[in-house]
Amino acid sequence: MARLWSDNASAADSAACAAWRSAHPEHERAWARLQCFEQQFDAIPRQIARSALSELPPRSHGTRRRALQLLGVIAAGGGSAWLAHESGLWQAYSADYHTATGQTRNITLADGTAVVLDTASAIDVRYSASERRIVLRAGAILVTSARDPAPRHRPLLVQTVHGTATALGTRFDVRLEKAGTGVAVFEGAVALQPSLAPDNGVQLQTGQRASYGHDGVQAIGSVPDSAAAWADGSLVAESMRLDALLAELARYRHGLLRCSPDVAALRVTGVYSLRDTDRALHNLAASLPVELHARTRYWVTVTRRSGA
Repeated sequence: MARLWSDNASAADSAACAAWRSAHPEHERAWARLQCFEQQFDAIPRQIARSALSELPPRSHGTRRRALQLLGVIAAGGGSAWLAHESGLWQAYSADYHTATGQTRNITLADGTAVVLDTASAIDVRYSASERRIVLRAGAILVTSARDPAPRHRPLLVQTVHGTATALGTRFDVRLEKAGTGVAVFEGAVALQPSLAPDNGVQLQTGQRASYGHDGVQAIGSVPDSAAAWADGSLVAESMRLDALLAELARYRHGLLRCSPDVAALRVTGVYSLRDTDRALHNLAASLPVELHARTRYWVTVTRRSGA
């Protein structure tokens, strides 16, 4: 079905589908059930749907598995959930600036402020006569603020669904997380202001980080300088749990990346590439008692090495 939806479907594809449907009654029943997915997919803007289909790999056994994964998640999440989580296409469709999965992007705003967009990230820029507002729609950004050239001071702030982070001459990153918005300050200071409790805000100094939700700021902790290494395409691990490291690598690649429970607590120290996650995984397998099991390039599980 994914092939037939695409723009380069051939007559041979249609003939092969017809032959498969007629080969067994169960095939035809399965095809009928898939028609329900097509109705859900029709609710998604066609440009986005086509882009999602174009991310399928060349024709292979893996293509069929990938198509089934796509269709299954569409069935469970109503279509748009897969697009937003897996490819970031929904945010990219409407945001001023965006990145795809595995991509980072450097931009310079009108006032000279430098912004690095992390993988699968999206921002809108709303500069006015009274403020410089960056709206983080998805993912994470690293911001290096510039002195405002306007004659009247305009604060620079990053807005998320949870509130705002206002720069006080600084370098910091902001990321949307499951439980809230995370902010880490590498230079200067940042004032956090939750959207529903503005009086419960705090000011973070150099080397501090915190998460905040609509109602307040959670525990403040320290942040190492290496936490911003993602902007240069690296992940620096210092006694990091393997499952946590794999979860971070997974943000930079398509598909599923998992580890078995018996190796999840292994500790990892090293520098790993975020621009070549396959190489990072092979480096892990070379330095730890683990091995990689790939059903396809989109479904990789890390398990304990046989005999280890």
